[in-house]
Amino acid sequence: MAVRLGINPLTWTNDDMPELGAETPLETCLAEARLAGFEGVELGNKFPRDPAVLRPLLARHGLALVSGWYGSRLLERDVDAEMAAAEAHVALLAALGCRVMVHAEVTGTVHGSRDVALSRRPVLDGAGWERLAARLSEMGRRLAARGLALAYHHHMGTVIQTEAEVDRLMALTGPEVGLLLDTGHLTFAGGDPAAVARRHAGRVVHVHCKDVRADVLAEARARDLSFLEAVLAGVFTVPGDGCVDYRAVLAPVAAAGYAGWLVVEAEQDPAKAHPLTYARMGHANLQALAEAFWR
Repeated sequence: MAVRLGINPLTWTNDDMPELGAETPLETCLAEARLAGFEGVELGNKFPRDPAVLRPLLARHGLALVSGWYGSRLLERDVDAEMAAAEAHVALLAALGCRVMVHAEVTGTVHGSRDVALSRRPVLDGAGWERLAARLSEMGRRLAARGLALAYHHHMGTVIQTEAEVDRLMALTGPEVGLLLDTGHLTFAGGDPAAVARRHAGRVVHVHCKDVRADVLAEARARDLSFLEAVLAGVFTVPGDGCVDYRAVLAPVAAAGYAGWLVVEAEQDPAKAHPLTYARMGHANLQALAEAFWR
């Protein structure tokens, strides 16, 4: 197939709440990711960041490195400073043969604060939009020179969260800023991931596949929960176990010629959602979708 299936280690151990899955060794995450059928993994907080150490570790499990999250502060510092801050991460991704860098602007973000409601997340003014778009564009060009596409990750609790904000970012930037289409975050934000896929399929350079439990989402909105409280309540699950219409989302992406990774990224409490069980479920459902659209 033209696409490959990967998984984020959030299934086993959480980056924003390290206490979730703290007892699970990295070896278990990698072994079970492969056992579930995945070809690659994204970075997590338990991964060594030395290419000479990480490369043989992944190879031992028959896994490729897909990408890894980078949170920028381009609203606060210029591109020279941001590239310097990102250098070790960029070098690791490039050394391991990654094609994209998962990128989100985290200035003022509330997604990692368990006691801060999502309604208090930062919102850009006109000057902020212009500054962020210009700096993202320049950073995208610099990353491209290193062999990496900037894959912008719209994310709950950040300055780019809603469908309208994704549209505006795409309008203010060119192809040097690619789109990471995240089905779960768009649904949580009240958007339509299929509509976004239809409008911006040509800009999609990475896909995160998480599903949403509609009943938990309704409660999270009604109670104005923080992002982490919503995660603990079980708002996210793996593809095929929630309300996202994946056929409608993936059809335009496939038609546009997407040939990257489809990544299961469904953070849950591993004490409630058995990691290997959900990894297998996510792989089976995503494999069927991939075979339907990327023969």
